Amino acid sequence: MVQRAARYGHRQTVDGGEYLYRVGERNVDLFIILDGEVDILESDGRGGHTLVTTHQANQFTGELDQLSGRAVLVCAKVARPTTVLRIPRSAMLSMVRAESDIAEIMMRAFILRRARLQQNAEGGTLILGSEFSADCLRIQSFLLRNGYPHRLIDTDKDPDAREALKLFHVNEAALPVVVVEGQTSVSRPTNRDLAEILGIAETFEVNHVYDVVVVGAGPAGLAAAVYSASEGLDTIVVEAFGPGGQAGTSSRIENYLGFPLGVSGQGLASRAQVQAQRFGARLVVARAAKRLECTDHPFKVELDDGKVIASRSVVVASGARYRRLDVPGIEQFEGQGVHYAATALEGKLCAGSEAIVVGGGNSAGQAAVYLSARARHVHILVRGDGLSATMSDYLVQRITQSSSITLHTRCSVTALEGNGRLEQVRWTCDDGREVVQPAANLFLMIGAVPNTDWLAGCVDLDRNGFVVTAPGAEEMQEFGQYATSKAGIFAVGDARSRSVKRVASSVGEGSVVVHSIHSWLASLQR
Repeated sequence: MVQRAARYGHRQTVDGGEYLYRVGERNVDLFIILDGEVDILESDGRGGHTLVTTHQANQFTGELDQLSGRAVLVCAKVARPTTVLRIPRSAMLSMVRAESDIAEIMMRAFILRRARLQQNAEGGTLILGSEFSADCLRIQSFLLRNGYPHRLIDTDKDPDAREALKLFHVNEAALPVVVVEGQTSVSRPTNRDLAEILGIAETFEVNHVYDVVVVGAGPAGLAAAVYSASEGLDTIVVEAFGPGGQAGTSSRIENYLGFPLGVSGQGLASRAQVQAQRFGARLVVARAAKRLECTDHPFKVELDDGKVIASRSVVVASGARYRRLDVPGIEQFEGQGVHYAATALEGKLCAGSEAIVVGGGNSAGQAAVYLSARARHVHILVRGDGLSATMSDYLVQRITQSSSITLHTRCSVTALEGNGRLEQVRWTCDDGREVVQPAANLFLMIGAVPNTDWLAGCVDLDRNGFVVTAPGAEEMQEFGQYATSKAGIFAVGDARSRSVKRVASSVGEGSVVVHSIHSWLASLQR
């Protein structure tokens, strides 16, 4: 391996005490240790560093930020006079595409190293705040979805909280606060602020014209990115929050091909993200598409920060979001008991209490099954007669057989009550019954509202706002079933009209659309 890797870099001798790279640097090189030792250090959260591991001869540095070019999470410090093989990042990317066996070893190591950093996060990035705070929940969710290691110091019950507030000179009125490297503290940062401060935001050339811009990093968008990039197309992905889309909030998907024990939506998304980046796709997070300029070529996607991405083709994979219940005052409880995801973060909040899930689809079923292992009891509310028509049988059977889940059919939520946080939920049923259920957490997984506002005036939408594909015009037939009414713009996944709302279907659409993109790009050369 080292002998073949040598073609991509050069030997270098480094004195003990020198840094190969430091926390926060971008686009760092890969180093293979030929002789000597390199210490890997992470922040201790107080301005210093702690030892993570020591790399020795025939071992290499790096983790997932090596692929993306984002700000690195650790330092690499030479422990004693050491000889290394230094491989520039651009050459490293070429190597992982050309040398499959080397790539396999490196990818496994990178993924496991990031997992270790996430599981053992002691310093680096700290969140000071209450786990019941809406902002605190949002910040944690954003960091988790983007695979960023962090640690929460819960100001409600963590014994270290009082000391931490004093140490970082934080006023309780400013909570939640994110502390970076024990030095910089930011009160209630937006997702975009976090992306910039932590180096999650990926830079891109504003004057560059890409072959493909994929808007949305759910299963369909990530599949489109993997296949586009792997087939040599210059690909960039724009994502408003973090990889995974709506599927990223699923605690466990048990009927996805190739995962006999199931896989979490976030686990599936993180693997796909690494795969896309290995092939050279760029991923821009915490940036939402605001508007599409489609009258001229190349197309231009305007982002919500004012920057513009130019591309010869556009893949609409912006998905859909759950519908908000039409109940008075629901806004005040969002993030304070009303949730649109059921991940480990929300699951912790349900410990020892009753939880309510509204919805009859697979996402609702997965949430109910997951929460039943954490909450005292789970209530599922559906407006129909049952679940069999809208939910996979394996989930229906799990719910039916669980003593911790009760299904309430032909019932609808009518009121939410609480002082600052959700405390109880009222619902009525078609038989006239009204139920008042004490509950601190309500999970809404109903309907689908497409994220297509940014497409106004460019492509045909159906009456519900989903993108119409496979137009009847003869000149459009060569561009396939995912072509929209505007040549060069394609739609896949949940944002597409009449799509099957399943993860596997979205992945299939995202992979197949690349053939149509090639046809469109070829037509531009005629």
